[in-house]
Amino acid sequence: MNIPRLLDASWLRRQYLNKALKPKDVIDEIIKRSKEDERFNIWITPPDCSFIEPYLERLSEISIENAPLWGIPFAIKDNIDLEGVRTTAGCEAYGYMPEESAVVVKKLIAAGAIPVGKTNMDQFATGLVGTRSPFGETHNALKEELISGGSSAGSAVAVARGQAVFSLGTDTAGSGRVPAALNNLHGFKPSLGAWSTKGIVFACESLDCISVFAHSIEECIGVDKVVRGYEKSDPWSRNVAPISNESPKIIYLPKDLPHFFGDFSKEYEASWKLAVKKLLSLGVVIQYIDYALFEKAAAILYEGPWIAERWATLGDFVNSHAGELNNVTEKVLRSGSALDAATLFKAIHKLKEYQLEVGKLLENGVLIMPTAGGTYSREAVNKDPIGTNSNMGRYTNHCNLLDLCAINIPAGFSKENLPFGITLFGLSGNEGWLFELANKFKNKTTFLAVCGLHMRGLPLEHQMHQYGANFVREDATEKCYAFIKLLAHPSKPGLIRKNEGGASIKLEIWEMPNSRLGDFLNEIPPPLGIGTITLLDGSSVLGFLCEEYASKEAEDITKHGGWRVAIDN
Repeated sequence: MNIPRLLDASWLRRQYLNKALKPKDVIDEIIKRSKEDERFNIWITPPDCSFIEPYLERLSEISIENAPLWGIPFAIKDNIDLEGVRTTAGCEAYGYMPEESAVVVKKLIAAGAIPVGKTNMDQFATGLVGTRSPFGETHNALKEELISGGSSAGSAVAVARGQAVFSLGTDTAGSGRVPAALNNLHGFKPSLGAWSTKGIVFACESLDCISVFAHSIEECIGVDKVVRGYEKSDPWSRNVAPISNESPKIIYLPKDLPHFFGDFSKEYEASWKLAVKKLLSLGVVIQYIDYALFEKAAAILYEGPWIAERWATLGDFVNSHAGELNNVTEKVLRSGSALDAATLFKAIHKLKEYQLEVGKLLENGVLIMPTAGGTYSREAVNKDPIGTNSNMGRYTNHCNLLDLCAINIPAGFSKENLPFGITLFGLSGNEGWLFELANKFKNKTTFLAVCGLHMRGLPLEHQMHQYGANFVREDATEKCYAFIKLLAHPSKPGLIRKNEGGASIKLEIWEMPNSRLGDFLNEIPPPLGIGTITLLDGSSVLGFLCEEYASKEAEDITKHGGWRVAIDN
């Protein structure tokens, strides 16, 4: 059986229940993919049967009906403990062998999930770029020359490259959201204390939380259901209510256009404007606010004394290993060594004022911002490591200081292989609002497969843009389709599903607003129409299909495997 490139929890569970696939098959495929993707620098401890095998064997003792994550592979950021596997936090000299797994990891394993490896990260979780690691710069999953985002770099790319269904990251200033946006994933950061942080190497102990990367909102919720809960052995754990199905009454947007930066600033700005247009169509009250309050709070994180909290945790190690750390990381950490207690208390008092104001503001609503105002090439970050990193956190740094929960959701592509994400922020305990609003946003579009003149660079591509569609990716059908060249001018193809035989045909996936889909479909002439197309990975999507009667007078071009090859021949 072909295992989908992008791993899906619900698909895997169906295959397991139908006895069509075994977890060992999935792990073997993940190990294969990890070797093929070595250049991406995803892993510090890569997937290997030497430590995965016991988790596979344990599944025979667990009922799949009672284990919601049975056989689901997940990745773990290397500042989160997995029993029997070294934790390095991105620094080999710091590494140690944990005697037990982090609380969250233990809960996931108890629910049947399989840990497959420890992921690369910005050293000591100090960075939002994914380049500050002695284990190599993590490449962006879609566009390799760009940054992956950090510090949970490998965790995001592992999911985006099909080497885990979901992954754990940590989030202090955006590390669970920025890499999600840059790699076209959902990145969920729960309320502080909702998930235990016992068993992690802290960056800022009072602010840190564990986060999750996944392809869908449902997968984020599935992980939350397993790991949420008060942990009496964890001094930072809190009783936070389970997620509800309520919706916010108000969406708050910045009254001024956010600042966009980098080589793709114009594309990011256009994507934000499209996202706002889509938000306006959701039927939720929109209010515009002055974002300056959140900027003031964000400034406290790195321009204020919280950097000293990192030094309090790691200062002794840095002093005893001078010169052994990443140069940028060591510089950032040492900047916290000279801050005094008076500065800290002044900042705490000011932050309490900000928290009070934000609490009143977001009492009935959710704030939405771009997750990042741009991105950079890895080369650009190396030339200006501090400035570029600061820009990446412009719209994320305030979150934990203000005790907010947040989720990044994909919001289309700014251009090919350049995803854009928006973040929804809510007060502590309001995760349900975020999920409900995120679902409304995602359900306002439809994925559509095109296999002929509407593809990029071909005569009718302009219609896709005319109806607000964005290119998502190249793909291919299952091996059960015939492909014909219709008697028409200009020449166009037809895709026909066969009960027997057939081949896999290359196509493109686009995302179109539901509000424009009907008008677009009205322009499709017979014998073409829209139906369900099965893709090579077994998933389904709407797309162009052709009535079988048209094949009688058409040329069979199935052997070419796609329209671009056919027209070149």
